[in-house]
Amino acid sequence: MKNKYIEQFEAKQINDKNIPDFRAGDTLKLAIRIKEGDKTRIQNFEGICIARRGNGVSETFIVRKMGANNIGVERIFPIYSESLESITVLRRGRVRRARLFYLRDRRGKAARIKELKK
Repeated sequence: MKNKYIEQFEAKQINDKNIPDFRAGDTLKLAIRIKEGDKTRIQNFEGICIARRGNGVSETFIVRKMGANNIGVERIFPIYSESLESITVLRRGRVRRARLFYLRDRRGKAARIKELKK
């Protein structure tokens, strides 16, 4: 049971943000607003969405990319975060599960995900 004022506040936050339809296995390009001192800049983070969890305002998703020297980098983002400038779906992945944590153990070609045919 949530307070009706909290529900109204959360509903307003959800309505203000334009979120594309994506799921685990999709390749995303995120534009993240980073604050350094008194300056702000936009940095892109591109990777595969390996999980979504939660619902409503508290919904989060995990994006994994291969960084320098083949080191995996995962970041967890709240979907309705103020620091997320935009979310772009680059590819739709064809996967059969909602959590792709097995990709953590795979490298190179073994970590590929087939593209969803339209």
